[in-house]
Amino acid sequence: MEKTTLLYEGKAKKVYRTTDDNLLISQFTDSLTAFDGKKKHNELGKGALNNKISSHLFELLNNKGVQTHFVQNIDDNHMLHKNCEVILLEVIVRNIATGSLTKNLGIKDGTVLPFALVEFDYKNDELGDPKLNDQHALILNLVENKNELDILRTKARQINDILKPFFLNIGLKLVDFKLEFGKDKQGNIILIDELSPDNCRFWDTNTGESLDKDRFRQGIGGVKVAYEEVLKRILG
Repeated sequence: MEKTTLLYEGKAKKVYRTTDDNLLISQFTDSLTAFDGKKKHNELGKGALNNKISSHLFELLNNKGVQTHFVQNIDDNHMLHKNCEVILLEVIVRNIATGSLTKNLGIKDGTVLPFALVEFDYKNDELGDPKLNDQHALILNLVENKNELDILRTKARQINDILKPFFLNIGLKLVDFKLEFGKDKQGNIILIDELSPDNCRFWDTNTGESLDKDRFRQGIGGVKVAYEEVLKRILG
């Protein structure tokens, strides 16, 4: 399968059409961005690491009965996946308070939440991906009805129930993560985009060290080394 025309270019991926209307190819790039694109950098090899990590986690979820868009890993930087209608909601799952949750609500950083918190952000770069409640999502026609919002929450918690113990078993706390969903050609809501240290927060269970994009956000450095460590642990 070969890519043809560029369909979409995001902050860290380029999505291409293929000769099959049902399939697309995503190219994972080495671009790093933070703070709504205000901070930018290129980290050589980051794209390949995210592609490999995402591919493995999508396969894990597929095997556990969670439908994803993943078809196969083509090469280091390219993934073949289903062509889906993107739902313009970012679904955020939080297990431990940090980042914006700590800043906005004053919850002490590192507080383990009593249950997995699921939030919705509007997938809109120009507006800065604002927080939404159910009524906002319905007013904006981001979903067809409230039932679809319930499906997104249920799927997000199901994914968390699979990934949280998986990562704990390899010495990582799954602090929080962002999910994106879309509708396949049959109208099923399935997981799309990626699962990587770009959109997940991982803390080492022993040291508390951050092994994700926070290293870039906070200027700690060692981004590629951290991503390599996550992949190493996933692969065993």
